[in-house]
Amino acid sequence: VQLVESGGGLVQAGGSLRLSCAASGSPFSMTTMGWYRQAPGKQRELVAVISSGGSTNYADSVKGRFTISRDNAKNTVYLQMNSLKPEDTAVYYCNSKWIGRLGSSYDYWGQGTQVTVSS
Repeated sequence: VQLVESGGGLVQAGGSLRLSCAASGSPFSMTTMGWYRQAPGKQRELVAVISSGGSTNYADSVKGRFTISRDNAKNTVYLQMNSLKPEDTAVYYCNSKWIGRLGSSYDYWGQGTQVTVSS
């Protein structure tokens, strides 16, 4: 399984970015996809998650500003980030989880993409 993130970069506060995560080698339409982030000196935290059925959940800190979506035809999950704040600065990681036919759980991570928001 490979998860390849893209779309990170440097943006001014109030700006927008869209992250993409292209998956290969997984039963994408059956997976729960998530975006996590880790700032320097802090633990990795959940940003947003979308289930195989399209249900979404967000961290309180990003509700109303970020939107997670998925395109099963392209095996890609997106994170649209608007009204960015300096505290959103972090490495953003894509995550894929699913349960196999025999009940085994699978959990994969991308390499991360840096998002830096300047004040």
